Amino acid sequence: MNGFLINAIIFIVAAIICVPIAKRLGMGSVLGYLIAGILIGPYLLGFIEDGNQGQDIMHTTEFGVVMMLFLIGLELEPKNLWKMKDLILKVGLSQVLNTAALIFEISILIGVNWRVGLAVGLSMALSSTAIVLQSLKEKHQMDSNSGRMSFGVLLMQDIAVIPILAVLPLLVVAGAEMSADSGHGGFLEHQPGWVQTLMIFAAIGLVILMGRYGFGPILNWVSKTKLRELFTASALLIVVGIAFLMELVGLSPALGTFLAGVILANSPYKHALESDLDPFKGLLLGLFFMAVGATINFELISSNASVIISLTLGVMLLKALVLLIIGKVRGLSIPENLSFAFGLAQVSEFSFVTYAFALQLGIFAASTSDFLIAVTALTMTLTPIVMLVIDKLIIPKLREKESKNEREADTFSEKNKVILVGFAHFGSTLGRFLRANGIEATVLDFNPDQVDLLRKMGFKVFYGDATRLDLLHSAGAEEAQILISAINSSETNRKLVELCQEHFPHLEVMIRTKNRNDAYELMEMGVEHIYREHLDTSIRMGEDVLKKLGFRAHTIHRLASQFRKYDEDALKVLFQYKNDREEYISKVKKQIEQQELLLSGELSKKFSLNDQAWDSEPMKNR
Repeated sequence: MNGFLINAIIFIVAAIICVPIAKRLGMGSVLGYLIAGILIGPYLLGFIEDGNQGQDIMHTTEFGVVMMLFLIGLELEPKNLWKMKDLILKVGLSQVLNTAALIFEISILIGVNWRVGLAVGLSMALSSTAIVLQSLKEKHQMDSNSGRMSFGVLLMQDIAVIPILAVLPLLVVAGAEMSADSGHGGFLEHQPGWVQTLMIFAAIGLVILMGRYGFGPILNWVSKTKLRELFTASALLIVVGIAFLMELVGLSPALGTFLAGVILANSPYKHALESDLDPFKGLLLGLFFMAVGATINFELISSNASVIISLTLGVMLLKALVLLIIGKVRGLSIPENLSFAFGLAQVSEFSFVTYAFALQLGIFAASTSDFLIAVTALTMTLTPIVMLVIDKLIIPKLREKESKNEREADTFSEKNKVILVGFAHFGSTLGRFLRANGIEATVLDFNPDQVDLLRKMGFKVFYGDATRLDLLHSAGAEEAQILISAINSSETNRKLVELCQEHFPHLEVMIRTKNRNDAYELMEMGVEHIYREHLDTSIRMGEDVLKKLGFRAHTIHRLASQFRKYDEDALKVLFQYKNDREEYISKVKKQIEQQELLLSGELSKKFSLNDQAWDSEPMKNR
């Protein structure tokens, strides 16, 4: 027990020292954790010994990946998965199949046994969900084109683990000799390949059944105690229990919890589970990265340096090449495509599981498994470094070159009190409304084809990127009173707000947002004038429904105005609790009850004379 506590202290202290330094140097937290693991590992400073002493904490860190996959599953309702079918099947499946096929073919060409080549190809086709998602979140790129495509690929890879683990036992021919030290103690040990495959699907089926019919009643029963710590314990029990079941039959614990998360995505306890498990996930995921760094065998690498380094760089370049082609076909720009391709160029944490499984089945020799583990750990370590070089050196130069070659921004022939950024469907409607009421706005749009089309239609639109400081100066931001953003990009809106707050603090910034979550981000930045794009349309449709049901015109106007006011007031209240899921849900219920009570009071006035005054014809019988 003392050894476990000492190792835990070493891991945490190393993280506290290395990660803030890495973040300050712009390297990201993932690289900071990996460096910390390398430093304390058995091959450098030796704080964690190579042997059984550190095995407990190394094994515990895997639960960071397990919980992360469970939480990802909770976010993926089956209907949302279906909406992403284009990204998952066309982009993700294409990447997995092409990468696996190329690695398999190269393995055959260099004389590797076809079973080994296929197992290696399937394993190395996967990318690290933990590293990629962490990096995308830190760089606020989840909503970008490359971020969405990366997420689609990762989802497909997570799903692909199921058939990969099912295929591996089938590679073992009848009577094949198992590795002498490969026993995993589970039910699959010493079973024929077809039996192992059936048991894999049986275990997965059991998880699906429990997720659909078992976990809900358990959580419902526990929630009635109103003890949060007991609910947290129940959430941990679900994760740990599924992990145990998966390990019992030799499967990946993360795979089982991912499936359970998807099944529970429609559960009323979804948000409470996310809230309770998120702190555990963050800490254990960081420790997992450190464990990866600590497992890099520098003695093995130094004795086989040319082979391992060649394999590492070869795998990363091959995966990046496949992804670059996919990104090009999907229309990504060069900077986006580089981020997409090299961000996913590492090998996955799931590959450690498939290597161990292949070793247990006798497909790999122990020396082959050691080589592959070293290559995988190196790809995971090199990816943040490669991305740092791409983000800091290559992409800025490409964008500078693009800006020189691309169409020059227009020269502004006028300066107005209002600057309107974005003139697509939303912005053009707003711009026409202002112009119809005698207000001229300086309109900016960054889509050259859109600008040319709008000019042919008679609109006065200037081409340019509103996140460029010099362009805002030219557009008259110093003299303007209001800047309106009508664009549909959270990332661009954030940049625009930061730019205005720093250089044009006098400007009243009015921002269009897609939903409450985007609104909360802008509220954190101090933006006061936020307009959710669906709010007014939803209310207007509701007004038409009331009209068709016979409500008077003034009644409808008053009820709609009050509803809008109450909803905007509620947004300000709920903003304070957005990071506490349980409290947030409680406040939402309270706000809805309060709103309905207030509106019922407004409804009681509907027979007033003022209401009747607006009607163009007598009220119809209801």
